[in-house]
Amino acid sequence: MRSRKQNGQTVVINGRWYLRFWERRNVDGEIQRKRITHCLGPVTTRGKHPPADIVAAAKDHMDSINSCQIPAERNVTLSHFAENVFLPWVKTYKRASTYKGYKDIWEDHIKPVAGRECKSLKIVRTFHVQTWLNQLGREDLSRNTLKHIKSVMSAIFTLAKQLDYLDGSNPVQGSAIDPRAPEPADTYAYDLEQIQKLLSVLPAPSDVAFAVAAFSGLRHGEIQGLEWTDYHDDQLWVTRSVWRNTVNEPKTKKSKAPVPVIRQLAERLEMHRLRCGNPQTGPIFANSIGGRLNLNNLLARTMLPALNRCARCGVTEGKIHLKQNHDYERDEHIPQWRGWHACRRGLASNLNRLGVDDSVIQRMLRHSNISVTQSYYIKTTSDDVRSAMGKLEQNIAAQTAAQALRDSDRTPNLDSGAMPDSIN
Repeated sequence: MRSRKQNGQTVVINGRWYLRFWERRNVDGEIQRKRITHCLGPVTTRGKHPPADIVAAAKDHMDSINSCQIPAERNVTLSHFAENVFLPWVKTYKRASTYKGYKDIWEDHIKPVAGRECKSLKIVRTFHVQTWLNQLGREDLSRNTLKHIKSVMSAIFTLAKQLDYLDGSNPVQGSAIDPRAPEPADTYAYDLEQIQKLLSVLPAPSDVAFAVAAFSGLRHGEIQGLEWTDYHDDQLWVTRSVWRNTVNEPKTKKSKAPVPVIRQLAERLEMHRLRCGNPQTGPIFANSIGGRLNLNNLLARTMLPALNRCARCGVTEGKIHLKQNHDYERDEHIPQWRGWHACRRGLASNLNRLGVDDSVIQRMLRHSNISVTQSYYIKTTSDDVRSAMGKLEQNIAAQTAAQALRDSDRTPNLDSGAMPDSIN
């Protein structure tokens, strides 16, 4: 049942004009009649009566309230919708890692600036969204983080429109993040020399897991999901991805594809199989009870201790080194750990440096779009730039020599403005 048309009441509270009206809302599943107070603006004139601009703002707001077609059971606050509708929907229809990311962004960023106002979802406008983004922009968040936050905001209101909780355009459209926000930190890519150094110090089976990442470009979850039945015909067939204990399909349709195994990786995989008792089924990287090995645990317990060794005594950093009679000093000859994805970026960059076409690198990494490969995975170094400029220098020199050879017949070169010594 729709409520009757209201005009609302304009009042002054603490130097601001407010509009008061009644509204039926869904509060924790129960339809309640609530007294709503909406801020119209600061008091800028004397007298008890509101000025014309406040009267007009009150009329516009009440027109939107009276004409709204949203039923009372869907008239909820932004927080109620995000926590009781949006996040459960994401948990049902999206990957577990996506749900975790969205939930963290809502709780850590959006809710502190938007959810505390108890603002009705249906009255949120672009102005409100821009205000929230401006507040978040003052927290020294990187530009990419702000883009992720804005994307989640847009997803919330998109679902609200689809489920008839919002009547009108998506208020996130037209908003913008602070252009002065810090640029994201540069991502890292291992070069071949660093990969070889890391493989020389990592103990089994972490060296094999790292080799798979560096020489095949598989993602963290894809490595964790590998089984021995996926390794045949000199290829690793990517058929699943594991996030924590959740088994998913690969990230995209193109991700579900075989990846060639080079000889150096094949030798490590066969040695790993022999150490494990020559299994033909089950996880390639298994724990002590035969389940899937958690690569984050492998990193913390095996890999980081091996990489963070003291340069003076070779003992790993931490409590063990406290027994030594000198201060810890990391061995800088061992490359630092930069994350599993640095291996994936490293493969793209190393192949590019060897002259492999970008479209082939895209297929190797199983990206849906080549622009992703070129923009985020192929990293150039100062040596690459110097090499490229060297090639340019040689090319210009070769062209100059060829031009001089063509001009050696003493024919005037009108383009260059040069004249022969004499004209016969």
